[in-house]
Amino acid sequence: MIAPNTPRATYRFQFHKDFTFADAEALVPYLDDLGISHLYASPITTARSGSTHGYDVVDPTRINPELGGEPAFRSLVAALRTRGMGVIIDIVPNHMGVAGGENAWWNDVLARGQASDFARYFDIDWREKLVLPILGDPLAETLASDALKVEQVDGRYVLEAYGEHRLPIRDEDQATAATDDIAALHHHQHYRLESWRVANDELNWRRFFTINDLAGLRAEDSVVFDATHALYFRLYAEGLIDGVRVDHVDGLTDPAGYCRQLRARLDAIERPADAPPGPAYIVVEKILADGEPLSTDWGVDGTSGYDFMEQVTALLHAPAGAEPLAQLWADVSGRSADFAPEELRARQELLAWQFDAQHRRCVEAFVALARSAPECDGFTAGMLHRAIERLLWVFPVYRTYGTGDAAPASDAAIRDTVRQRVARFVPPGEGAVVDQILDWLAGGGPGDAALAADAVRRFQQLSAPIAAKAVEDTAFYRYGRLLSRNDVGFDAARMSLPIGEFHAAMIGRARDWPAAMLATATHDHKRGEDVRARLAVLSEVPGLWLGRVEHWLALAAPFAERVDPADTYMLLQTLFGAWPERLSASDADGLSAYAERVVAWQEKALREAKLRSSWEAPDEAYETHCHDVARALLSPDRSRAFLDDMVAFVVQIAPVADANSLAQVVLRYTVPGVPDLYQGTEAADLSLVDPDNRRPVDYARLRKAADVDTPNKMAIIQRLLRLRRKHPALFATGDYTPIAVTGLRSDQVLAFERSNSRTTLRCVVALRCAERYLDNVEGRTWWGDTVLGSGEAVADILAEQSVFIDVFDPSSA
Repeated sequence: MIAPNTPRATYRFQFHKDFTFADAEALVPYLDDLGISHLYASPITTARSGSTHGYDVVDPTRINPELGGEPAFRSLVAALRTRGMGVIIDIVPNHMGVAGGENAWWNDVLARGQASDFARYFDIDWREKLVLPILGDPLAETLASDALKVEQVDGRYVLEAYGEHRLPIRDEDQATAATDDIAALHHHQHYRLESWRVANDELNWRRFFTINDLAGLRAEDSVVFDATHALYFRLYAEGLIDGVRVDHVDGLTDPAGYCRQLRARLDAIERPADAPPGPAYIVVEKILADGEPLSTDWGVDGTSGYDFMEQVTALLHAPAGAEPLAQLWADVSGRSADFAPEELRARQELLAWQFDAQHRRCVEAFVALARSAPECDGFTAGMLHRAIERLLWVFPVYRTYGTGDAAPASDAAIRDTVRQRVARFVPPGEGAVVDQILDWLAGGGPGDAALAADAVRRFQQLSAPIAAKAVEDTAFYRYGRLLSRNDVGFDAARMSLPIGEFHAAMIGRARDWPAAMLATATHDHKRGEDVRARLAVLSEVPGLWLGRVEHWLALAAPFAERVDPADTYMLLQTLFGAWPERLSASDADGLSAYAERVVAWQEKALREAKLRSSWEAPDEAYETHCHDVARALLSPDRSRAFLDDMVAFVVQIAPVADANSLAQVVLRYTVPGVPDLYQGTEAADLSLVDPDNRRPVDYARLRKAADVDTPNKMAIIQRLLRLRRKHPALFATGDYTPIAVTGLRSDQVLAFERSNSRTTLRCVVALRCAERYLDNVEGRTWWGDTVLGSGEAVADILAEQSVFIDVFDPSSA
């Protein structure tokens, strides 16, 4: 059964000081007209001043005043409730923002050390002072330059660094702080200031990935859980929210235990009579690897949709493009044609660099565990270091879910895969060490139980960020076979998903996760859904693309002499994929604006790749060369031939790209699950990675477009949302049955039915039909003898269109 709180369809808003609750309230009629049932909000708790995303929470007990505070939130909810709509909020249990001096809990820890009531809140190794890597130079140089001073703020003395950082001083030192030697004063504190460059090696507290401004929280501690979730429980109890999306659930010590506790606490709350009754709607931000299931016993409704985004995007790609596009990439770049070497190298580099401190502390935990077990006599620290290192090189998922004394059965297949993958890297005679670590991850093995829990926790909280940073935030920016296959939660090694596998995944969704989210655009995506849809066309026409690339590289050559060909080639893919609608080769202002968007993407891509530049040590000269190429190619005065050819190619493949776009839309709104619409993507989503995908949305333009009865993307969304509103039970609980397809084009048609006891939906979608559009083949000729299992000719259904949706409801016949 689907609970009353389960959304019919969500709309994601990114809140910040320039888009507040009041702005959202003004758009409630628009959302209602679209057919949205629930507003899906980015974090609403108090974040660092000026935050553009809300994930750097500094006070989880208050609604962010920059967004309008609780009064404005209540007003927004009232407007939604008047129209029978609800709210889902994004919550951040894994970490808090600790920069800028705005986090009172963190400040208390700095002032009082382990004596602070909040010391238990953060994942800190208190065997030494808390390391604060905030200085621009080593401490000695900072002291010598007088960049560290004592100032008085609100009647208390603080240490001020560079006029920017203000750090609490112990109570014991307040009386003499103004006259003490600053070096001695610093020595007495509970923290140790260091250069930001030592963070990777010296940090002794868990941060979020590699971000020193975000400190990990110990949500497994009941006191911490209660303090950080009290606001959410109150909002749910008052009927102001209907559920939550849990950010980065894999960062927690025990995700399964956390989710079960969250479910129990929310469902034990008595709701007001005028609010939809429980159970609460709970989804988790979880990256699932190929073939990795989400455990059905966590008490959640599913994921926030990255897995569907991967599945539907892969479905659009043609398998035949994999080899020629890989060869083209290798020929142009001089790099590996395959993704695996790029992933391995990135994992090795980041583990030895950005995660060195966390890696060493993980090894220390296993050394302590091994020393508590006589059976492990002979396991040296070096052996354990090598074993952990090599396991993390090849780990196929974000993490496993053991607790030191137990592990879910689903982890067994993961450990088997790891054991096979790691074999070629294990030094002779050290296989037993690897096996022992895998046994500990399985909840078995000898040694002290508390030490086992700590060691397993540290491994699992290291494997997740290694996967995220090495794969998605490094290798995806290095490997350029086809950029539409490099996105959050994607398997870049796989070009395409067979129709049969897609059907199997949807049958599984209907059975296990009928209320999981379905996303194709998010605040985290690297390329908008319609950028991916356009780039996917290249997998069907690699020969045509090769000719274009050779021509464009020749035209770019005079500007790109000092730029790595790999970077130029990824630039060309980006220019093509994100080319704005109706941008002409003579529109100087439009081209200039596009160039600045591309340059911003370029800077981030180069620094994330960490090959020719990085965030830690930007090579601004090289970045400038790359930016010059982008700006030159987008200048009508300097590159008219390139621009004319680019525009012609975008126009040429537009019908295929549009068909891909509509296929994504139709599947998102018809397969089992809750479709999410990311802000503004009801129109063409040709965005790039953040901050480009978080640009202000022109809702005045969208409202006008919504009133125009034309067969575009928005019109399809409106039609499908109206169907979902008219037939909620069908979409919420209806089964999913593939429709057999036979004949000439059977591998280019996806057809299925959704049905319940009363109503049946039939959906037919054309896939990978570039040849039809590019050669202008008449629909009936193209489909030939292709028929559905019922005997109906596909040519009768898709002769003039690429998607078909039909609902039969006997009660309305």
